[in-house]
Amino acid sequence: MSETRSALIVDDEHDIRELLVLTLGRMGLRTDTAPNLAAAREMLGTATYDLCLTDMRLPDGSGLELVGEISTRFPGMPVAVITAYGNVEAAVEALKAGAFDFVNKPVDIHVLRGLVRQALELGERARRTSEEHSSRLLGASDAMVTLRNTIAKVARSQAPVFINGESGTGKELVARTIHAQGARAAGPFVPVNCGAIPTELMESEFFGHKKGSFTGAHSDKPGLFQAADGGTLFLDEVAELPLPMQVKLLRAIQEKSIRPVGAPGEVQVDVRILSATHKDLGVLVSEGRFRHDLYYRINVIGLNVPPLRERAGDLPLLSNAILQRLAQAMHRAPPMLDDHAVAALEAYPFPGNVRELENVLERALAMADGDSITADDLHLPAAPGAPRTMSPVITGTHPALPAGTPPPRDPRTVSPFETAGTALPSFIEDIERAAIQQSLQENRYNKTKTAAALGITFRALRYKLKKLGID
Repeated sequence: MSETRSALIVDDEHDIRELLVLTLGRMGLRTDTAPNLAAAREMLGTATYDLCLTDMRLPDGSGLELVGEISTRFPGMPVAVITAYGNVEAAVEALKAGAFDFVNKPVDIHVLRGLVRQALELGERARRTSEEHSSRLLGASDAMVTLRNTIAKVARSQAPVFINGESGTGKELVARTIHAQGARAAGPFVPVNCGAIPTELMESEFFGHKKGSFTGAHSDKPGLFQAADGGTLFLDEVAELPLPMQVKLLRAIQEKSIRPVGAPGEVQVDVRILSATHKDLGVLVSEGRFRHDLYYRINVIGLNVPPLRERAGDLPLLSNAILQRLAQAMHRAPPMLDDHAVAALEAYPFPGNVRELENVLERALAMADGDSITADDLHLPAAPGAPRTMSPVITGTHPALPAGTPPPRDPRTVSPFETAGTALPSFIEDIERAAIQQSLQENRYNKTKTAAALGITFRALRYKLKKLGID
């Protein structure tokens, strides 16, 4: 370690302070010591440190107070709690307060050295990448400033983080940013959509399998936990996990080990768990559809991603950034949104959040003729409650219909006798397209709910989305 790096050691036991000073000194760190909170606060007011190690119980207060103060005043400084009174509850409280890690006395020197190295690497990486990764979560609204500050805080710890937010708000981007700013950034980030894995394949996908363990297992296959070893496993739509899989996932998280299907023994894995869903897990727990013990295990730290409608003032900045990215991919100069277009965007509630905004702007970019995008180019859906006689995506005359034929109306208002004189297959497709797009909007782009509302299976909906070219 560099000799210019320093650490603050806060402990009321003289022998412990001497042991830590000796250990960190041999690692090349300059150390200052404090026997209590008051002395630690005084030192923090006059010097800067790359790392803080603090006891949990101090003569004039709790080390958690110091953890909270450091997290607020010096967000780039990792702080670890070392105590003889370590237990699960104390560890959770320390991590929630912003601690980087938690170690029990008597201190294992090898464990301590590893912790210090990881903490210093984390602090250095945070300083290098803080601005870079924060810029990915654009916005100057209070909600986004709070979100970025919270991400910087939770990225320092190893605690599981539960990310809650509506569909399309950017929960995976938040998870990737937590990973990128944390100590595991050099390790893999493995995202998995829990709702996209067939139930019968879940155990094999998560934990892997051995050759010959079941029909079709022609070779050994590592699971998602093994793929994420040393890094982060992001469980998106975790609410979709069936109850039997929730039990197995809970054990894997608690024991930090997995048993591949057909394997004689367990395999140790070192994985940080981040999870997300747009559903209210608390309600699912009360209904018995999600295990309360798994809920508390993955929800050590909760993080809420604000919907776009609550990010006042962020739309112009976010829209211009999206347009620049899309235009660059199309090798063209990015057009500007005119004042009417900006006003139209700000007046629309965006039930699909940032994902819907990206779709709207991508369509507008393709439809716009000049160097600017107008409100008409956006083709925004009608405001809730307003009469909708057509899909917002369908404009002008359909190429399969005779010139001058009006666009298809809301399918609920169309009489089957009104199809005379038109191309029947194309007309039916237009009706299906309008119904599906309307139902998608009404169900906040949740495909499962949309399929149920339309009275068709999820597989049938996927087929129709592909057939009708609906993105």
